[in-house]
Amino acid sequence: MPDTLRNRVVALLALADVRVDGDRPWDIEVDDERFYSRVIAQGSLGLGESYMDGWWRCASLDGMLLRLLRAHVDERVHGWSALFDGLRAHLINLQSRKRAFAVGERHYDLGNDLYRAMLGRRMVYSCGYWRDRSGAPLQDLDAAQEAKLDLVCRKLGLSPGMRVLDIGCGWGEGLKFAAQRYGVSGVGVTISREQADYARALCAGLPVEILLQDYRDLGDGALGGGRFDRVYSLGMFEHVGVRNYVLYFDAARRALQPDGLFLLHTIGGNHSVTHTDPWIGKYIFPNSMLPSARQIAEAVETRFVIEDWHNFSADYDLTLQAWRDNVEHAWPALDARYDERFRRMWRFYLAGAMASFRSRHAQLWQLVLSPEGVPGGYVAPR
Repeated sequence: MPDTLRNRVVALLALADVRVDGDRPWDIEVDDERFYSRVIAQGSLGLGESYMDGWWRCASLDGMLLRLLRAHVDERVHGWSALFDGLRAHLINLQSRKRAFAVGERHYDLGNDLYRAMLGRRMVYSCGYWRDRSGAPLQDLDAAQEAKLDLVCRKLGLSPGMRVLDIGCGWGEGLKFAAQRYGVSGVGVTISREQADYARALCAGLPVEILLQDYRDLGDGALGGGRFDRVYSLGMFEHVGVRNYVLYFDAARRALQPDGLFLLHTIGGNHSVTHTDPWIGKYIFPNSMLPSARQIAEAVETRFVIEDWHNFSADYDLTLQAWRDNVEHAWPALDARYDERFRRMWRFYLAGAMASFRSRHAQLWQLVLSPEGVPGGYVAPR
């Protein structure tokens, strides 16, 4: 293996104060010399895959990735895969109706046993809200997820008798919470069969209907029951894609009463892009991408009034740390199909997400939108 490639990678790592075979938690140990050429050729894809293959180790994976992001090392090495992904996103709609169910089949249908072990008592796969109604910090993931669900309900002003739509309802915890605590009825849509089956069982006996369908199939009349008083979407917008943002907000607007409210909870990026990181796209969320503030604002224009834009990104780092603790504790009891390579993949995924939020390269936003503007103004709960 040419020394020039090794020297180049060592120099790139040095920009982030990461050493090869150093003794600090964020330093890396290289066990296969092919690591260097793979990273130079493939960028983030090569970095992630070589970790999955056991070519290098790191005691603090999130600490190492954090330093790479803070030093913008990721912007210096892209690799051929990134160029191909960019060209592909330019030429085709990666989030077309035909591709809509891919992320459900490849990620959300991995196994409810995995998600049950990782996500805690409430199967909520989005950022928790780590403070109570008084603003005091919370120390427990389950409490943080309950606080998040309650925050959503309070921002929407839910009250008994309202009809609510959950776009991307996951395992049904949001609708269950809203129905039990606030007396609403609701409909949830998801593109994951595993989630739909689980959510139907979870919400049995409640005035909740769960449908396996794409958001684009939300036609006029909102699923046969008239328009909804409130609409929300928690952690689903990342799968919509910039080419479909207008379709998405049009669908939400059609489903909503003229005096209703729509809450959008999404991860966002600081820069406008058209596709996701190559490693994330291949192994975690196919055909995904993070929206920018500009992309959201442009798609919302003429469709909604932005009543509130709330950023609580630091809470996602806390949420991810709790998920990592849960799943690391659970690995020995989980099915053998989650083998060592899968576990290394999952560790890289969670550590990379932590680093993204900790470095403030990724954000967590909640927007409250109204079709015509709330008369007298909207006061946002926190």
